Amino acid sequence: MKVTILQHDIDWCRVDHNLSHLDELIKTIPKTDLLLLPEMFATGLNNVAADIVDAQPRILEWMKQKARDLDAAVVGSIATQEDGINYNRLHFVKPDGSVIVYDKHHLFAYGGEAQNYSRGNRRVVVEFRGVRFLLQVCYDLRYPLWARQRGDYDCILYSANFPISRDTAWRTLIRARAIENQCYVAACNRIGTDQQCEYYGRSAIIHPYGETIMDCPDKTEWAASAEIDLDFLRHYEAKFPVLADADPFELVNRES
Repeated sequence: MKVTILQHDIDWCRVDHNLSHLDELIKTIPKTDLLLLPEMFATGLNNVAADIVDAQPRILEWMKQKARDLDAAVVGSIATQEDGINYNRLHFVKPDGSVIVYDKHHLFAYGGEAQNYSRGNRRVVVEFRGVRFLLQVCYDLRYPLWARQRGDYDCILYSANFPISRDTAWRTLIRARAIENQCYVAACNRIGTDQQCEYYGRSAIIHPYGETIMDCPDKTEWAASAEIDLDFLRHYEAKFPVLADADPFELVNRES
């Protein structure tokens, strides 16, 4: 299974421009099984949901077309409204057009996201071509219990807009999540600037040992690919069963 992260710049709320730009970038990517894009890859991270939720149908249709063309899963988040409620929704689009979604659980209240979006409370794992992926979005990265391995996934996908000011946290936490969960991590961050922040990128695919397999240069549009080796992963889990000694825990639904 080959996973590719595509680190790119995002022009603020210019959906058609951003999708056309991605069309050109994707032409340069070698054959892959899964393409991971940054958080709100077609609009930028806009915390005023009303400005961009209307674009969701055409962004999703673009993802479906790319998944068909590439014969690969395409994954990225889109501002989405459902029954009058706004979500920062990660879409996992398969080549056959089927879509599995995850609504961001940890909303970035410090930046105003919680004022206009509602949190999701459902953990989502997707199996695709034999590999199980845990879906996560940006700020979820800071909360290890939400990503705790339950023997139900092989790789965590993080779609993110992590700014330069928190770069050390980004680089540290994507490795921590891989080490503590004995899993692969694919973390795709944007570059460029928006109305609030500047972004380095530093997207990476991390080995279960916490080592970097492939990464993207700072402040550069770039695609990086790596293989998810399930034979190695199963051998590692059996040889060094760290999670068998983990403390039990229970997550409480904050909405209840």
